[in-house]
Amino acid sequence: MFNLSTILEESAKRYPDKDAYRIADTRLSFKQVNALANQVANGLKSLGVQRGDKVAMTCLNLPQFPILYHGILKAGAVVVPLNPLLKGAEIAFHLEDSDAKVYCCFQGTEQLPMGQWGYEGFQRVPGCKHFFVITADLAAASPIADTQPFGALLAGQSPLLETAQTEADDVAVIIYTSGTTGRAKGAQLTHANLFFNAVVISNDDLLGTTSNDIQIITLPLFHIFAMTVLMNAGLYRGTTSVLIPRFAPEEVLKAMQEHEVTIFAGVPTMYWALIEAAKTGIDLPKITKNLRICVSGGASLPVQVLENFEKIFQVQILEGYGMSEGSPVVTFNHVNRPRKAGSVGTPFWGVEVKLVDEQGHEVPVGEKGELLYRGHNVMKGYYKRPEDNAQTLRNGWLHSGDVAIKDADGFFFIVDRIKDLIIRGGENVYPREVEEVMIQHPAVSLVAVIGARDEKLGEEVKACVVLKDGHYATPEELRDWTKERVARHKYPRIVEILPALPMNATGKILKKELRS
Repeated sequence: MFNLSTILEESAKRYPDKDAYRIADTRLSFKQVNALANQVANGLKSLGVQRGDKVAMTCLNLPQFPILYHGILKAGAVVVPLNPLLKGAEIAFHLEDSDAKVYCCFQGTEQLPMGQWGYEGFQRVPGCKHFFVITADLAAASPIADTQPFGALLAGQSPLLETAQTEADDVAVIIYTSGTTGRAKGAQLTHANLFFNAVVISNDDLLGTTSNDIQIITLPLFHIFAMTVLMNAGLYRGTTSVLIPRFAPEEVLKAMQEHEVTIFAGVPTMYWALIEAAKTGIDLPKITKNLRICVSGGASLPVQVLENFEKIFQVQILEGYGMSEGSPVVTFNHVNRPRKAGSVGTPFWGVEVKLVDEQGHEVPVGEKGELLYRGHNVMKGYYKRPEDNAQTLRNGWLHSGDVAIKDADGFFFIVDRIKDLIIRGGENVYPREVEEVMIQHPAVSLVAVIGARDEKLGEEVKACVVLKDGHYATPEELRDWTKERVARHKYPRIVEILPALPMNATGKILKKELRS
């Protein structure tokens, strides 16, 4: 029997009064976080939530995230974290697809009304029975009429709890990912998947995370990168985490100074922004004195950016490769071993990696092949997607859909993607989702969404559109129309209107030609 929330409970025993989380002027100790998570679990149980039930949540990087996350686990339920940028219809899809019985959603802001979007989505799903608004102040009333605040879930509940005895192979979290094919799918990650990944990444030859470390979490916690590498690894090691709800380079640098931060993890665009922000008035020596390790993932980090950052901040950046289906880490550069710039490192402890051709034969060193892996990090499968599972999980290996090469020293380099997945600033965008929305515009006849190279974001979303005969629409109109109907990271910043799209003999759009 094993429950992932043990990592919080053990640190609450070892470091009861130590800061677990800091945000602005708020400080929460490990003991306080554990007690609040117990109240969440007791509240969920009072609603009838049982082992294996799904509880969805939408929350920014606030203490409420780990409190709710581990409260759900303590109740024996499954966490379904959602992207805060999702809107009503998108939220409804995720709630229905995951069979969520309870949904907790942060109230948001005037510019980002997450609570309103969440409630709109909740109302479309009869099977989801309970909705709570996560308020910034746990004692506050809900700002949305006819709804209950998150505080009501905790009210009157005991801070003591006998944690549900789940199996290590039970599903702990369902992470939604566009993956390599089709609409968003829920990758089922077990308690063991997530525990092993957090423990191994914190080992001495990787991050070497300890209770003396102070880390910044500005990567979104709903994403598996921050969830495992920072939140869960930090809880396991008794690390203090400084939460920053929205990345702003000046705020990150200020926090590095104020909190004497030792660990930072980000996507490539964050490193690019921090290099630019470092040109302003900051106490760089104070930052470099404490900062001991940085991690990059989510997309390939340009070698020039890596070298510039390391020169300015006098710290090593370790790159790795992972995906939601891998909990997430698959390969990584090790701190105590030789590192290669531009490489995603060597296989993670306990994980096997190989590259194969289209016939499934392993390719020679230096040649391109699809990256396959197996080990303790591999998901249990996509939720309710037997056909996708049969395609992705074959003969014990997970087929990533990514193309890589391996050099003579065993280092892997990601070079391409088999499918059309766009990674915009570390966020996955699957073209089909955007295309299905844009084709609904009355003036659109045909649309193909592709990734356009972007120096800052890695890739930008671009839509190539053919208009219906007799109809007219400007690129700006189509962009704004789509922006209103999809999450912020998905809408195309670039729209090009074309007379026709290139196709092959069977009528398939040749996206490769559009990219050239």
